[in-house]
Amino acid sequence: MLQFTNLSKTYDDGTQALKEVSFSVEPGEFLVVIGLSGSGKSTLLRCTNRLIEPTSGSITWDGLDITGADGAQLRTIRRRIGMIFQHFNLVKRLSVINNVLSGRLGYLDTWKSMLYRFDSEDQTRAFRALERVGLTEQTYKRASELSGGQQQRVGIARALMQQPEIILADEPVASLDPVLAHTILGYLERLNKEDGITVICSLHYLDLVQRYATKVIGLRDGRVVYRGTSEDIRTMTDAEFKDIYGQEAERVGAGLAARTPSSASPTGAPSSGSGSLDSGSTEGAE
Repeated sequence: MLQFTNLSKTYDDGTQALKEVSFSVEPGEFLVVIGLSGSGKSTLLRCTNRLIEPTSGSITWDGLDITGADGAQLRTIRRRIGMIFQHFNLVKRLSVINNVLSGRLGYLDTWKSMLYRFDSEDQTRAFRALERVGLTEQTYKRASELSGGQQQRVGIARALMQQPEIILADEPVASLDPVLAHTILGYLERLNKEDGITVICSLHYLDLVQRYATKVIGLRDGRVVYRGTSEDIRTMTDAEFKDIYGQEAERVGAGLAARTPSSASPTGAPSSGSGSLDSGSTEGAE
C-alpha cells in the first residue's frame, strides 16, 4: 500500500502547494486526482517519486519510507515508479525506439547509460512495449514526426520499460482532444487491469474520471477536500462540487464540468461537450 501522511510542500517563494495531505492507495487501484489548476495535483504526483522534495510529512510504500530514501535506495524506488507527462517529455530528435529504450536507463551501469548501450533483451522489451501501444510501424521514425497522441503512447511505452509497479500520469490527456484522451486512458486502464499496475492520474475531465477511476480524491488549495469513487462523481452534490472547484464554479455539460467566469475549454471545443474543468488560471504551483 502507498500511504501519504500529512504531506506538505512549500516552495521557495512561499507558495504552499500541499497542506498536510493524507490518503492511501491500494495496490491495483486506478486513482484519479481532480481539482482546478494550482490545486496541487502535479506537485503531489512529483513528490511521490521525489522529482519534487516534500517539505514535511511522509510517503511510505509497503513499509518503505520514500521521503527518507536517498542514494541507491531512491534510485531503486524510482525504477519501480513510471511517469507519464502532460507534454510527453520525449527527445524529439531521437527515434521512437530510442525514446522507449531510455526508460531502461535506470537499470544500466553509468558508462552504458552514457553511451546508450542496450542489450538484446532490452531491445526486445522495447519492441514489445511499442506493440502494446500500437506503434510498431513508427519504431524508427523521429519522435518529432509523430502526432500528439502517438507521442503520448511513446511515453507510456517508455514507462513500461521500467517494469513499474506504479505509474504516475500527470495530466496525460490535457494536450489531446477528447477522442484521443479515451485512447490514452484506455491503454493505461489495460495496464492497470492486465498487469496489475497501480495508476495515479491527474485529470480535468470528469466524464473520464467516471469512466476510468476506481477511486477519486479532490484537491483544493493544496488540501484534500473530497474522497470517493467514480460512482460518487455521478451523484456529487452541489456542495461537494463547490468544495473542490469554488463557489463561483458552475456545473455544465450535464454536471460533468466546471466553469468559472474566466474559464475556457482547454482544447478549443465547447466545454459542455468535453466535460472539462478549467479555472482559466495558469498551472502555477500545481
